[in-house]
Parts: sequence; C-alpha cells; structure tokens
Amino acid sequence: MNRIFIQTLFFLFIVTSVSAQDVATFFSKSDSFFKENVVNGKVKYAAIKSNPDALNEILNSAKGISVSKSNAATYQAFWINAYNLLVIDGIVKNYPLKSPLDVSGFFDKTKHEIAGKTITLNGIENDLLRAQFPAEPRFHFVLVCAGLGCPPIINAAYKPNLLDGQLQKQTVLAINNPNFIKVNKNKVQISQLFEWYKGDFEQKGSTVDFINTYRKEQLPDNAKVSYYTYDWSLNEAK
Repeated sequence: MNRIFIQTLFFLFIVTSVSAQDVATFFSKSDSFFKENVVNGKVKYAAIKSNPDALNEILNSAKGISVSKSNAATYQAFWINAYNLLVIDGIVKNYPLKSPLDVSGFFDKTKHEIAGKTITLNGIENDLLRAQFPAEPRFHFVLVCAGLGCPPIINAAYKPNLLDGQLQKQTVLAINNPNFIKVNKNKVQISQLFEWYKGDFEQKGSTVDFINTYRKEQLPDNAKVSYYTYDWSLNEAK
C-alpha cells in the first residue's frame, strides 16, 4: 500500500511539474510573439500570415495545457492571452479582411481547441473569465477583439506575477484616453463596451462612478452620458 501511495504521489508530482513547465513556456513564447508582432496597440497581421509558425506552435502546445481557477492569477493570465492569440489566429486565417465581423460567427460560432476544451471566443470571455470572476470588470480592457474600438493590445503577454498591475494599467490607460472617453464640458460619450456589459461596471455604483475610479480628471456630477458607435475596423499595423 505504501509503495502504491508513493508511486501515485510521484506520478502526480511529475504531471504537475510538466504542466507547470508547459504553462511557463506558454507565457514565455506568447510574450516573445506579442513583442515581435504588436506595435503601438496594433497587430502585424500580414507578417504573421506570411510566417505563422510561431503562432501555430504556441496554440498547438496550448491544446494540452491544464490550468485551474484555484490558481486565479495563472488561470486568468492564461485565458486572457489565449483569447488574444486566438483572435489574431482567426484574423490571420481569414486575412486579408477589414473587420473581424467580416467572418461569420467569428466570436460566437467558430470553435477552438485549447487547454483541453473546445470553445468559442465568447465562451472564453463569458464562461471562463466573466462568469468565474464576476467581480473583475477590468477584463474588458485586456481582451482585444481585433477592432479599433477595443482598448489596444499590448506588446507583451499577461503574466501571473504581473497580472493585477497589468489589468490596472490597461484600465487606467483606456479610461484616461480622450478617444475612448470623449468629454465635451458636461457631455460625455463612452464606448459601447459600457452599454453591452453594464452590469459588470455597475456593481458598486453607476458607470460614471466606475469610470471616475480610474480617471485623473473626474467626469462632472451632471455628466450627460451617451454611447458612441463601436469601431470594428481592423486593428492592423500598416
């Protein structure tokens, strides 16, 4: 019995070690990929299309990765990167195009094999991230949909040990960007993101309260808020 118990522990140790190495490699290679292919918040889709090997290698290796939400930072960082990589992969496979919406079912029908799951992009966002961590609205500022209306993609991977700071930084950058929050005296135009996911942003007050939590220059108390049309034009680096 003791021998079987020890063998079982040893097997679990090996599996856990291999899995940890796979996840670490995923973050490392994703970081290199983003650094090579993202410039000023836009993606070099044409260059990736001409040489997709690095992206294919990352996504192929990620099919066998296992992450648990019990390790929240690793789980969240993995799925944020996975979402952004799969968006890029979806664009590249259909490139050239002008918008992700040019591809029918891009977000809600096309299924991807990753981390032992068969899942859509909406499934990653809504089921694996938002539903599992409902108190975290900052996901909306790091999940990049390939449209210019989305907050910009960064040229680095999200990593477990840096994740909270990265989420905070991207949220602050977006909400202080005058092209994202458009203020003209007491008239304020905000992204449709705030309309589509209103419940995420109003857990502790109004949408304006949420925005003011991250703004250096507060929106006025009498702000008249409206939503501007989302720009689905491709976030392509020319």
